[in-house]
Amino acid sequence: MLLHEDDDGVVCIGQASHAWVSGQLARRWGNDRFAPPDPFDEVCLGAEQHDVGMAEWDLRPELNPETGLPRTFLEMPLETHLHLWAAAPDKVITQSPYAALIVSMHGRALYARRDTDEPGSDDFRAVAAFVAQQELYQQDLLRNLGEDPARARRNQILVWALDFLSLAPILDWLPDTLVAPTFPGQPDATLRVDAPDALSVTIDPWPFDQDELRIRYQGRRLTERFTREPDLHRALATAPWVTVTVTWRQVTP
Repeated sequence: MLLHEDDDGVVCIGQASHAWVSGQLARRWGNDRFAPPDPFDEVCLGAEQHDVGMAEWDLRPELNPETGLPRTFLEMPLETHLHLWAAAPDKVITQSPYAALIVSMHGRALYARRDTDEPGSDDFRAVAAFVAQQELYQQDLLRNLGEDPARARRNQILVWALDFLSLAPILDWLPDTLVAPTFPGQPDATLRVDAPDALSVTIDPWPFDQDELRIRYQGRRLTERFTREPDLHRALATAPWVTVTVTWRQVTP
């Protein structure tokens, strides 16, 4: 769950909606400096489905008693987060094993970067077990698909970049920089990402095939806070749907 505050309340945007934006960005990725996704449809699907493990949880999210709102993905207990991510790749594998590979690689990358756990702690062991499980899962898919590990790795870096680009304007993470693949055999690029205005993003160098992109997120608006989880769930199930539109554009010379 992503929470976007505006003057009229809080828009609760499901992880699947943000991932759908990642998929739309993937379909527009590529120009003279940046290669399009390859294999195109499979990578775009993987980007679109990379948070598929969260879709059902977002229907009835846990209440954060400190905010009176749904817990965001950044506030979820480790055990819950690991459980959802461990189940995620199989939710898409019968649709596309390559998309399942993308989902698994994204989940592994999330936890391979985690360095806050005390070695030997329960959390440390749980994360290590998850990473090892996903690595075995990926090895099996790479072998059966006959996929080049280097190409899969480029695609993982690309989906990581798309994930950030679709999260950052909603969560006010900008300005920042991130790494993105260019062409096979060529060095990765460092993208400078800024927010000159609310819900407006600039990227330099520009990685897309259009001069400007406008993409919609959809979520449900809450106008009150809650002390009981059942009340939150009832309100969320009947809250009005609203659209949040973000614009991505090139840096003006």
